[in-house]
Amino acid sequence: MQRGRRIAFDYGDVRIGVAISDPDSILASPLTTLTAGDRKLEKAIAEILAEHEPVAIYVGKPTNMDGSLGVAVEKARTFITMLTSLSSVPIVEIDERLSTVTASRSLKHSGVNAKDAKKQIDQLAAVAILEFALAIEKNKNEI
Repeated sequence: MQRGRRIAFDYGDVRIGVAISDPDSILASPLTTLTAGDRKLEKAIAEILAEHEPVAIYVGKPTNMDGSLGVAVEKARTFITMLTSLSSVPIVEIDERLSTVTASRSLKHSGVNAKDAKKQIDQLAAVAILEFALAIEKNKNEI
């Protein structure tokens, strides 16, 4: 596995959760939550990418429980097109089924109420996407 940070985005109509790995891709941590409709969204993402210099970018792919693509897939792919204009780093779509559910449960078990958890849920969903992506990468390297 190539050494370097990886970044994951959990794209949503309102908020975009962002997570990052350490340079050895052992840990995935929440980074920030961006506002999807912000006029300065592209600039904010460009700054994140410039600061952290990822070797890979992952974006959650809205997938239904039966494996079919969700209705939000086109919006996520438009977001990927924007990312492509900002970086030459490989961008990979990752199945995001249950990422938000996992994040919500984690926060609930931590005692965080739903009102306080909105921004954290998006970040933790991005962490779940990144952890899944890292597991896929590690498994590829073990074959």
